[in-house]
Amino acid sequence: MTHYGTIKSYDAGKGQGMITPEQGGDVLKFEKSDLKKESSAPQQGQRFGYETKQVGGGQPQAINLRQEEQGEGQGAKHRDQAKQQQS
Repeated sequence: MTHYGTIKSYDAGKGQGMITPEQGGDVLKFEKSDLKKESSAPQQGQRFGYETKQVGGGQPQAINLRQEEQGEGQGAKHRDQAKQQQS
């Protein structure tokens, strides 16, 4: 299941970051290797889609992070529904 959140912080030197879930809950850790596009470092405030997995001690971690482009995610769904209703 895809979740969405915004980047809270990212340390390129350590290759680790934190993402804040949009639906609330604890901030999740992620690793550089969890980014779909490892070449570009995520910036604070950027919106990403992600999945979660349980790591040592049962702590959730964000994996398979991918940056949401303009027009993706929930906003696009609402716009598409509005267009269909207007037709």
